[in-house]
Amino acid sequence: MRVSALSVIGATALLMACESQISSHGFAPEPEVLDTVQAGIDTRGSVRRKVGRPSSTGVFTDRGWYYIATVIEKDMYHEPEVIDRRVVAITFDENDVVAAVNQYGLEDGRLIDLQARTTPTAGRELTILEQAIGNIGVSTENFLQ
Repeated sequence: MRVSALSVIGATALLMACESQISSHGFAPEPEVLDTVQAGIDTRGSVRRKVGRPSSTGVFTDRGWYYIATVIEKDMYHEPEVIDRRVVAITFDENDVVAAVNQYGLEDGRLIDLQARTTPTAGRELTILEQAIGNIGVSTENFLQ
């Protein structure tokens, strides 16, 4: 039985298309780097030199710096899935000295059930023709009847 080179190339391309893709987003310092940050000793400036600029800061106060890194796996026919997330929270006291360094993982997160509510409106659905004619400025009620 002979197998043509074209069929081998096609089968290889098909298998490569089914391979999952891993993508990384954001930045979170490695534990070895975080071990050099000491509460009560380091300041904002020394943290910036050792770790780098944060991904995010506190919303209401500037007492916290947050470093967030996420790894996402994408399969061809499945919804993307977060397979790893690291969050590093460095908090500062009123003198801009490090108060605490905390690390959180994907296992520390909580699922939040969002409810998609819609507000009912009066009126009716327009057809594509009614929308197109309505954009011109012609009244569709008199035109279509």
